[in-house]
Amino acid sequence: MPDERVLSGIGVTPRVGVGTARWHRPEIELSDPPAPETVDPEAERSRFETARDRAREAIERERDRAEERVGAEEAAVFDAHRQFLDDPQISEGVESALGDGLPAEHAVQRTFDRFVEQFAGMEGRMAERADDLRDLRDRLLRILTDATTTDLAAVPEGTVLLAERLTPSDTAALDPERVAGVAVQTGGRTSHAAIFARALALPAVVGVGDALSDVPEGAAVLVDGEAGEVVVDPGENRRASADESAGASVREGRVTTTDGRAVEVAANVGRPVEVDPAVERGADGIGLYRTEFLFLDRDAPPDEAEQMAAYRSALAAFPEGRVVCRTLDVGGDKPIPYLDLPESENPFLGERGIRRSLGPDADLFETQLRALLRAGAESGDDGGGEDADDETGAALGDLAVMLPMVSRIEEVESVLAVLESVASDLDSAGVPYAMPEFGVMVETPAAATLAGDLAERVDFLSIGTNDLTQYVMAASRGDERVAALHDPLYPAVLRTIRQTTRAADGTDCWVGMCGEMAGDPALTELLIGLGLDELSASVVTVPDVKARVSETDSEAARALAERALAAETVAEVREIVGIE
Repeated sequence: MPDERVLSGIGVTPRVGVGTARWHRPEIELSDPPAPETVDPEAERSRFETARDRAREAIERERDRAEERVGAEEAAVFDAHRQFLDDPQISEGVESALGDGLPAEHAVQRTFDRFVEQFAGMEGRMAERADDLRDLRDRLLRILTDATTTDLAAVPEGTVLLAERLTPSDTAALDPERVAGVAVQTGGRTSHAAIFARALALPAVVGVGDALSDVPEGAAVLVDGEAGEVVVDPGENRRASADESAGASVREGRVTTTDGRAVEVAANVGRPVEVDPAVERGADGIGLYRTEFLFLDRDAPPDEAEQMAAYRSALAAFPEGRVVCRTLDVGGDKPIPYLDLPESENPFLGERGIRRSLGPDADLFETQLRALLRAGAESGDDGGGEDADDETGAALGDLAVMLPMVSRIEEVESVLAVLESVASDLDSAGVPYAMPEFGVMVETPAAATLAGDLAERVDFLSIGTNDLTQYVMAASRGDERVAALHDPLYPAVLRTIRQTTRAADGTDCWVGMCGEMAGDPALTELLIGLGLDELSASVVTVPDVKARVSETDSEAARALAERALAAETVAEVREIVGIE
């Protein structure tokens, strides 16, 4: 029996997988460039422009695919790739190289390598942006050289994928049914590869270092994503242990902590195709149903009947659960041609979410509310549309309506007035409807500060940690210069979360969380300790979060949270929580 060899890295998922090593080495080596006088600059410029167009189209396709598989927030990384692709400094660099007589592929390599070197010499997430640039560089080089690539979606079942680095597009292509684990030489817990692996619930260890390069193709490898270990030639005892912890099993029904506290675990859903997988993975309901899919990629908004049919379909999938529909959340960063969204200096601080619903999109908002109220009715109201009667007569779950981007009490009171007006109109017309639970997202510091006043007016609060972190830390994770600050474990963010849950203590208002943070099982105990009643995770991590809830003691969780809240730095919080 061969001896085990253990390599240490950073675990990013609480899962263990064992399989056969397969190396992924996508880098392309170019031969020396021809003499400058033999190169036609105009022809090479045309080749580069064509390659860039094809790369842009591929990024759009992969973004849509990633959004379907791991969620819109995670898929946003491809927006950064698109921005890099159109960055004037990149264009100027390539143009300069073409002017020096280099062929397009050499011009791309020289330009990108220069920026990769700059980012790689920085710290934290800035260094991880170097991987994004390598990803984009290699994509362009593959197009320009007609190079073939490994189809990562079709690797043999039981593969443990090894790589020096893994790009977002690489990771998003992986099929959890085929890939037993992932081990990467570079990267950290907040790298894109780690985020995607976590969202796909893949056993994964990153930051293993150069020692990983000695693992031979075809070796038996165990990846322990919780301990942060890669074991080459694992023994029988360790393999048996891996079989026992190869991933949380699906748990039907509600789970409780070891001392009996109920914590609802729901799923974040962005498209109808994600509803059935959410049911199959044991989600208690949908904690965030992004209704934007109904409004995007079309020339006119959906009518009331079409919307009602879509909401009813989701409700029918969870006859004993709750479906929280977020009303349309668009702004200057999400182009919808028929809404004529104006250019915004800073879309994230501008007219978006409820601000548009109470302003230029008021008619659209009222139609959406009518559809939502009618969707919750139990009668055979079919909405009058061709597609609306699919679920007529089916058992329906509980509908909840949630408002995005709330920052003022006046907004909530205005919406309540619209809600009453819509209900009154339906009453007058004799149209069946049901009043839903009504809540707001807490994703601005203003909403967190007003949480007590909001809790008096609504049925629930749902903390959107991605935006909340952005606004609390004044840092966008899409901005490479400050992305490292976009970390929900900063004490300021944790204290804002606790401020929100404490404000609802003693009221009938429950508090949930629907940001990426809620889907990380490593943080489940902390979140329970912070007072969350509901956690809405990405579909694939629902079983893991449920398993962690059932292993958690409430008192121990509260003590953990108190220690984290007393910390002054993110490093202290990470040490307290036990993650790197």
